[in-house]
Amino acid sequence: MPDVLFYHLEQRPLEAVIPQLLEKTLERGWRAVIEVGSTERAEALDAHLWTYRDDSFLAHGLAGEDTDALQPILITTANDNPNGAAVRFFIDRAVPQTAEGYQRIVYMFSGHDPDAVSEARIAWRNLLPGNTLTYWQQEPDGRWVKKA
Repeated sequence: MPDVLFYHLEQRPLEAVIPQLLEKTLERGWRAVIEVGSTERAEALDAHLWTYRDDSFLAHGLAGEDTDALQPILITTANDNPNGAAVRFFIDRAVPQTAEGYQRIVYMFSGHDPDAVSEARIAWRNLLPGNTLTYWQQEPDGRWVKKA
């Protein structure tokens, strides 16, 4: 049964949070695929993951290349899994329809966007049968607290 984690972004932006979560994913020996809502967002995230920290970067690629299957992290706008990822991240209003085929689903949404919050509630109800769901919310200091 896949774990489905809902991350409610309120204090820190996605760009500050996702590199840390991806680093933890790779430390566990898992590959990741990140589904985004648009090509523009995929390109922006691609650039960010190369430069988010002066002393480090996250090896990754944009989907659509011959090397997709080799990427530890793959950014895509599609719903396939060309790199055999165990973890799938959904950001930028990309909404999971199923958790099938993954060990973990990470759904990240902005608490400052009422439409994104509504979509998260619908996704929660749709994913509840057959999955283990947890809800994580940011404290004012940016720390994550399991709320459900």
